[in-house]
Amino acid sequence: MSTVALEKTITLAMSVRDRHVSAQWYEDTLGFELLYHSDEVGWSELRTNVDGVTLGLGEQTEPKPGNMVPVFGVADIETARTNLETAGAVFDGPTETIEGMVSTATFYDPDGNALMIAQDLAA
Repeated sequence: MSTVALEKTITLAMSVRDRHVSAQWYEDTLGFELLYHSDEVGWSELRTNVDGVTLGLGEQTEPKPGNMVPVFGVADIETARTNLETAGAVFDGPTETIEGMVSTATFYDPDGNALMIAQDLAA
């Protein structure tokens, strides 16, 4: 069985009501650093104090507590997805791409926990 080649990055993605308010809270309370707000896609990202770990904030009208999804960085999302599917991972739909930004795909572990892989297209 082939394993997926993960990069040394992880984004912890969570849903919040207001990304700007939440980002400010994480800056003020935990000392995280705002990397960017992407208002056109409803996403904000902050650098944490752990190397390679960022916090992603997606807006949702009624977020549910405990909704965090780990997002593992990969260099080639098509290869990573193929390897995961070959290993039996179930995906919730097609790979989604925001041109010039990121491609993502959500899949599930054997207990139904959501995980995501993402290829950075901005580099």
